[in-house]
Amino acid sequence: MAKVQFGSKIGLIAATVGSAVGLGNIWRFPAEAQANGGGAFLIVYLACVLLIGIPVMLGEFAIGREGATDAVGDYQRLSPGKKWWLIGGIGILASYLINMFYIVVAGWTLEYLFGSVTGDLFAGISETQSSGVHFANKMQEYIQYDFGPLIFSYVVIILNIVILLKGVKKGIERMSNLMMPVLFILLLIFCYVSVTLPGASKGIEFFLTPDFSKITPSVIINALGQAFFSLSLGMGVLITYAAYYPKKTKLIGTATTVSLLDMLVSVLMGLIIFPSIASFDLMDNSYKGLTLVFVTLPEIFQQMPATQFWSVLFFLLLFVAALTSTISIGEVTVRFCQDRMKLSRVKSVLLVFIPLFIFSSLCSLSQGSLSDVKIFGLTIFDFLDTFATNILLPIGSLLMCIYLGWFAPKGLLVKQLTNNNSVAVRLSKVIIFIIRWIAPIAIAMILLSQFVKF
Repeated sequence: MAKVQFGSKIGLIAATVGSAVGLGNIWRFPAEAQANGGGAFLIVYLACVLLIGIPVMLGEFAIGREGATDAVGDYQRLSPGKKWWLIGGIGILASYLINMFYIVVAGWTLEYLFGSVTGDLFAGISETQSSGVHFANKMQEYIQYDFGPLIFSYVVIILNIVILLKGVKKGIERMSNLMMPVLFILLLIFCYVSVTLPGASKGIEFFLTPDFSKITPSVIINALGQAFFSLSLGMGVLITYAAYYPKKTKLIGTATTVSLLDMLVSVLMGLIIFPSIASFDLMDNSYKGLTLVFVTLPEIFQQMPATQFWSVLFFLLLFVAALTSTISIGEVTVRFCQDRMKLSRVKSVLLVFIPLFIFSSLCSLSQGSLSDVKIFGLTIFDFLDTFATNILLPIGSLLMCIYLGWFAPKGLLVKQLTNNNSVAVRLSKVIIFIIRWIAPIAIAMILLSQFVKF
């Protein structure tokens, strides 16, 4: 059982927000919004978080705090002798696979930060070549060449090891208390700069004004998938962190606060990206997805005064978000090794992260010299991304809802939501209904759509 707890309410919130906020909010959300109608996607996404995301998060919190151990041990303790512990196993497997490639992406953000500081990112722009082409070539150079991405991935792994070796209070909580305020300050600075650019209103209108005719079944499924991804549902992170919650922590208040802050990050990123690309007439640019961050934004910075300053700030923001995510994801397996394998903190951290020097290297090289190595027609990086995030996470969340709604010990969810009946929660029946019926159907829709795509 987890013997440590977060030291303060602020630290608890900061750490949990840090586990949820990551690259899914910073680059995946704007890319999804761009591809799914802007304001139409936003309003569906917000509804999915509030109506489905928060109840599912509360389910994970309830299992984690009641079990008070790792993602597998929680189910074993709550339902001994049954096979429900496999749900926790799916979460641990998914989180570890995700960290294999997530560390590589975190390394890219660090490489871009380094390139911004040295000026290399903006060096060599030709008058005969558009800045978009220049930054597209830079992205190819930074991501597809073997040596640089490997080195920066290794730096990310070492930072994870250093922080996680310090434990929950001195490592995770202290890091979150420092980095989360920095992240929000940087977001607010960029948001102010972006919305005050000339012509920014076109981008604001695209992002905040919903065209309800664009709300299609695929938009709803994509918004629901983004809600689950951005809240880190199904990967064992929230179950693991909830084991460190004091018994007096009000779970509904915590879940609501974390979800609102997570949504705020996504909305602020939209207010950074879309006014900026509208101001510089890049709304119809062919760059999408990852390139929104790694190509379009450097192109915008290049046209602004104090180019390097803004570029350094932005990629610092991106790196902070990436690092908090890799640490929280890594803690899932570290906790498992401590509790199931009875290893010390030091041995657990090293056992989890030393192999990542190899696994993450393979993911990184699959963008370069190993790009011809395919699994079901996908590179190693893309296969892990597709399998872990699009298949394992929905399966884990679906099974968790089925377990908690129908097979968990009677009264478990109400007990946790009400802190052993010491707090009145009128929404308990609504939350249980969503977990039993609404969430499983919604998650099954996501899973079915992913299988069709795959």
